[in-house]
Amino acid sequence: MSPLGSDVPPRLLVLGASGQVGDCLLARCRARGVPVLALSRTPAAATPGVTWLSGRLPDAMPTLPPLDAVLSAGPLDLFSRWLTTGPLPGHPRVVALSSMSAVTKAASAWPPERALAQRLQQAEQAVAAACERDGMPWTLLRPTLIYGLGRDQNISPLLRRARRWRLLPLPRAGGLRQPVHADDVAAAMLAAVPLAASHGRVLEIGGGERLSVRQLFERLRAAIPESVLPLPLPTAVTRCAARGASRFALAAKLARFEVDLVADNSEVERLLGIRPRPFVPSVPSD
Repeated sequence: MSPLGSDVPPRLLVLGASGQVGDCLLARCRARGVPVLALSRTPAAATPGVTWLSGRLPDAMPTLPPLDAVLSAGPLDLFSRWLTTGPLPGHPRVVALSSMSAVTKAASAWPPERALAQRLQQAEQAVAAACERDGMPWTLLRPTLIYGLGRDQNISPLLRRARRWRLLPLPRAGGLRQPVHADDVAAAMLAAVPLAASHGRVLEIGGGERLSVRQLFERLRAAIPESVLPLPLPTAVTRCAARGASRFALAAKLARFEVDLVADNSEVERLLGIRPRPFVPSVPSD
């Protein structure tokens, strides 16, 4: 069976195919024998079952054939701007990634984070409006912190710096985190394609366990093969940082350790049958 629920190979387009979720989408499609069109600014080497297209959202896109589904794993604002230019060929099913930052950073003390949340919310609304206008069923997924292939901008840099410096901060903060593996996000995107029950929905997806910030950093330290010295950060440090969170990026990041950044997986589990894995970090290769 194809991701579209039939024995006929679907016509799939993956945007953001060179990113970590896009990489997992391609791997899952190859494993199922589903051919895909993959778009990237710099196409990868030829891969069985993958036809690479060179393009850039929103205004440097190639001519596309009729499509059954579009899976967008790239920036949502650029994707939404492309959708507003008119209906896609074939009026495909649309599944796109947003971010839990649309919710969790909406009340941040740091203006750039509030602006990010606003951009995400506006992009979500634009995707929904364009798809409704053009008769294209849509689903949006809001993942938490994505990790798994060593190409994220949060977990992997921390691990690299800790290995280099043999030192890792250990915040004593009360906020919760729920990192989600890139492959679990890809699985949810594919699962949403054939399911009418997921049409017109914005679904949250986080990892299979919620950890305090301290537990998350301890998990990172345990994953590093070298001996790494913990550098405890007292709770007072993160709480005092809140005083400067409206002006300084570092203060905003420290203050955020006291805030829960998690998702409710109940609808992803109920509708899509996806149960994300627990957080098991792997040390990226340099």
